[in-house]
Amino acid sequence: MADPKGFLTTGRETAESRPVEERTKDWNEVYVPGSLLPIISKQAGRCMDCGIPFCHQGCPLGNLIPEWNDYAYREDWTAASERLHATNNFPEFTGRLCPAPCESACVLAINQPAVTIKNVEVSIIDKAWDNGDVVPRPPERLSGKTVAVIGSGPAGLAAAQQLTRAGHTVAVYERADRIGGLLRYGIPEFKMEKSHINRRIEQMRAEGTKFRTETEIGRDIDAAKLRRRYDAVVIAAGATVSRDLPVPGRELNGIHFAMEYLPLANKVQEGDLTVAPITAEGKHVVVIGGGDTGADCVGTAHRQGAASVTQLEIMPRPGEDRAPNQPWPTFPMLYKVTSAHEEGGERIYSVSTTHFEGDEDGNVQSLHLTEVEFADGRPVPKEGTERTIPAQLVTLAMGFTGTDQENGLVAQFGLELDARGNIARDADYATNVDGVYVAGDAGRGQSLIVWAIAEGRSAARGVDRYLTGASDLHAPIRPTDRSLTV
Repeated sequence: MADPKGFLTTGRETAESRPVEERTKDWNEVYVPGSLLPIISKQAGRCMDCGIPFCHQGCPLGNLIPEWNDYAYREDWTAASERLHATNNFPEFTGRLCPAPCESACVLAINQPAVTIKNVEVSIIDKAWDNGDVVPRPPERLSGKTVAVIGSGPAGLAAAQQLTRAGHTVAVYERADRIGGLLRYGIPEFKMEKSHINRRIEQMRAEGTKFRTETEIGRDIDAAKLRRRYDAVVIAAGATVSRDLPVPGRELNGIHFAMEYLPLANKVQEGDLTVAPITAEGKHVVVIGGGDTGADCVGTAHRQGAASVTQLEIMPRPGEDRAPNQPWPTFPMLYKVTSAHEEGGERIYSVSTTHFEGDEDGNVQSLHLTEVEFADGRPVPKEGTERTIPAQLVTLAMGFTGTDQENGLVAQFGLELDARGNIARDADYATNVDGVYVAGDAGRGQSLIVWAIAEGRSAARGVDRYLTGASDLHAPIRPTDRSLTV
């Protein structure tokens, strides 16, 4: 155990954020560089090393949290990194982007603030990179088997790295011009600087993984031909079809899906563009959708100089404490103030958009909304609550409905879908097509980064067993596993 009295003597401290007026002028990560290291060992010491560490159940990866907390407390960063990487290929991604269901399941959180597990995780991996502890791990021998991975998001990258290290020759196909999937173009720079992706890609290249960008399976390469070329295929193409809002005025200029808006801002940071073709500068911005993608739109609009930012959510505002029907250790629905929300703007709950209005040139100018209440789980408009708000740029961040079928990938493989429109798979992540597997959002539906990495690792085990007859690869979850919620 790290510090037997740590949870009694040390209060919770988290990463220090840069001042709002400073960070909204740039696109760097919002946290003060180096602010965690002076406090993180004591924070790790708050871990009680519980007899039954429920944080393991809260984390789909089954991260060995008490073990690396102990090493971090003792400042044995090399051992901490080894334990962290035992279950997680990319802790610098999850340490920055995961909403930390492990902290919701922390036993200390029953009656105290949880251990800052996420902050400890990111401190360990950042220290590991600084110390040179993160090195390529190429296989000792090659199996002679080849695998194609379609998609380079967290699920695809995790599957590719696991299979490469198992000795297979792996090629990752990505339709965008850079590797990373939504990590690259869906996550703003201020949440995770892309240098973290770049150095992981270089590690994977040194291990032997091949990358093919600007290649869309289904359009550029026929899926059936790809299957014949490789011994196995892993589909990790994500759930990239955005949920639309079919109301009058939707066709007006200035109304965009979040994934049309966010990638352009990232391309500016990559140096591909000088100015984003879709920008919030000087405009009244409305973000429809109250989740993490919506918050990303809010933070991006602030940095582009929006005149105002309003975020709409159809659901009621969550409470700031656990509701009685969401007991520990479930992941509770709580009112969350992200770094983007700290920077300004208005958040409106329990409202639904009825229609948009535009000017004579077809540009959106306003949004009409109404308050709603829920009856039998469905939103019902409340009479007399209609109002209008200015809207010169609208981003739709209402989630995703499934994997892309327009590019031909699903049809060309001949894949079966489940009742929710996801690619169906069995207990080994295998689809109905021999040798074709699916991992991540393409099979699970829209989910969290930590679930994507867990799926990639688990699918890799299924592929390895298919190719060799047995596998020692770590498989933390089954396709049917779900978050611990109520």
